[in-house]
Amino acid sequence: MSHILTLFKKDFLLEIRQQHTFYGILLYVAATIFVLYLAMGQPESAVWNGLFWMIQLFVCVNAVAKSFLQESRGRMLYFYSITGARNFIIAKLVFNALLMMAMSLVSWALFTILLGNEVRYGIMFFGLTVLGGMSLSLVFTFLSAIAARAQQNASLMAILGFPIIIPQLMLLMKVANAAFSDVIQAGMFQMVSLLVAMDILVITLAIILFPFLWKD
Repeated sequence: MSHILTLFKKDFLLEIRQQHTFYGILLYVAATIFVLYLAMGQPESAVWNGLFWMIQLFVCVNAVAKSFLQESRGRMLYFYSITGARNFIIAKLVFNALLMMAMSLVSWALFTILLGNEVRYGIMFFGLTVLGGMSLSLVFTFLSAIAARAQQNASLMAILGFPIIIPQLMLLMKVANAAFSDVIQAGMFQMVSLLVAMDILVITLAIILFPFLWKD
């Protein structure tokens, strides 16, 4: 646990020191939502929901997918000598999940300010926003680790990411639709359970498979 906390602190301090990256992502989110406001005004709930999750996808690519790509070979060798593979990947998963949760909430705030508040059940959508941000971050962190070790960063992430992330996005949109409706749709609990199960599966695969990538 001490190794995980130390690695988490390292990523946190790097994010603070490299503030241009964080502010660049915030500027990207704000500019994109502002352009949507100029083009569409305040859209209906279905369009609002779809746009929100598509923005989260691009935010995740910019904020999370770089986590392993910025680690040099020498730095990875240093981490290899002082800690284990499981500690390293768990620290990355936790840090990126928290970062993406924060970015998702910021995006929701900007959507509410510029595109209106179409959400009827705020607490429900808050939970789904946190869960969805975490789900996207876990997938892209794992894909970033594979792509970085395979040294085919952009192409491999695109090939692996598209068939994995599209079903997850569709499920997130379907579940989030309940927060815009007066009636809670049937099967809501099962769909949320499926999302949680997918997150657990990604975490398990990362902990099991990353040590093999780490040795290379």
